[in-house]
Amino acid sequence: MTAGEMVAASVPMVRTLNLEFLESTAERAVVRMPDQADYHNHLGGPHAGAMFTLAESASGAIVMAAFGDQLTRAVPLAVNARIDYKKLAMGEVTATATLGRPVADVVAELDAGERPEFPVDIRIQRADGGVTGEMTVLWTLRPNA
Repeated sequence: MTAGEMVAASVPMVRTLNLEFLESTAERAVVRMPDQADYHNHLGGPHAGAMFTLAESASGAIVMAAFGDQLTRAVPLAVNARIDYKKLAMGEVTATATLGRPVADVVAELDAGERPEFPVDIRIQRADGGVTGEMTVLWTLRPNA
């Protein structure tokens, strides 16, 4: 099972929005949300909450790909998130997530008994390539008690 499939299986909202995981590796996660009238805003594009969920889901996919092998000893949790809406989004949108710290550094902190934090940066784009939003989610690996 890929990291994207793990996120889709464990997070019902991903299935509600019909998110499609195009790529989910420790280097990059790419998730697409089709154009769906049920999730439009007053301007006819994807609702801000749907775009937030799209971007957060991309961040979750890269976290699972990068740290899925640590799940027996730690739980990944989102600590906070910031999103900036840049341009009007219309039609399908795609979120691309990248890790803000090397995986080995995060795991080394976990090995040292710490609770590491690391950012995931996400870019949201329209089908024409226009960047409609940018988001950063700060994640942690909480060691199991």
